[in-house]
Amino acid sequence: MPYSEDKALKALTAISDPIKPGDIIASGRLASLEMSDGVLQAVLQIPPPDAEAFFPIREAAQLALEGLEGVKTARVVLSAHKSGPQMAGRKRGNPHQPRRPDGVQGDGEVKRIIAISSAKGGVGKSTMAANLAVALARSGLRIGLLDADIHGPSLPMLFGTAGSKARTIAVGQRKIIVPVEAMGVKTMSIGYLTPDDDSPIIWRGPLVQGAISRMLWDVDWGELDLLLIDMPPGTGDAQLGLAQDIKPSGAVIVSTPQDLALLDARKGVAMFRKVDIPVLGLIENMAVFTCPDCGGQHHIFGTGGAKRDAEKLNVEYLGAAPLHMSIRESGDSGVPVASIVGPMSDIFENLANRVTEKSLETPQRE
Repeated sequence: MPYSEDKALKALTAISDPIKPGDIIASGRLASLEMSDGVLQAVLQIPPPDAEAFFPIREAAQLALEGLEGVKTARVVLSAHKSGPQMAGRKRGNPHQPRRPDGVQGDGEVKRIIAISSAKGGVGKSTMAANLAVALARSGLRIGLLDADIHGPSLPMLFGTAGSKARTIAVGQRKIIVPVEAMGVKTMSIGYLTPDDDSPIIWRGPLVQGAISRMLWDVDWGELDLLLIDMPPGTGDAQLGLAQDIKPSGAVIVSTPQDLALLDARKGVAMFRKVDIPVLGLIENMAVFTCPDCGGQHHIFGTGGAKRDAEKLNVEYLGAAPLHMSIRESGDSGVPVASIVGPMSDIFENLANRVTEKSLETPQRE
């Protein structure tokens, strides 16, 4: 029988994590799983202070993988490169707190991290994140934007940086990624790290989590007032991993007025509250369509739904953006509409100001 990655992952789920609830897959330890000529290698990310606790875990994982069909030899490597490292100089009273290796930029000079989430695809979350980032940068803030959607990265197209490849610099024995700057925003996306823009990313959860972690902790973000994270849609492993490992200062939920979209938005609010991340507010996208011929306004996806839900959930209603041709056209052309002086940029400027106001209510990262 040939080797099966599904069976390998299932075998590893039988091994409990020594310092986190659940197994080593659920806790996000698996950084990579590669098969070559009968040799199966797994890399487990661990915090350096707890290395000894993982020695028996490595042996158990190796035995589990060696027992699989199609595997001649199994190698399990423990790596100190954490998915959620702590910045150098942070208080180290808790030995289980991850630590950022000295000399690595990571997010060491990022004041606040804000997650832009929808829990549902197709509501314009990435377009909203891109325009908010540009509007925030135009206000004079130092802004970064991380596209955390590994399977459907859209940031390169929205910023006109498709085809750009991020370069790396050496810091000690590590390679640090230099973000791509556009419209005054430092941007990072898996699209900058893959050789072909059109090839699909066919990765399972653990590898996705590892890629997201690298785009956060191994990027030279420099000094930022706000780092926005364009979250992948849903409330699964990738979203929970981001929320728990990164611990954003707050989250902004994007939804259309449609009941179906609001259903998922409510799930997103619940997810962030379960992991103790404050929800800064809700933005209503595609709120109204104004006919360019007759000037009549049409609420294609319903009216007032997001505002009503915000009140029910005790979440701030931050405002609304319309369903407008210029927003779509600017996104397709790689020039976010927030960068073009006019009524649409005014709308995103107002939304950005509300996000800034709410973010200032959260504490800065240490």
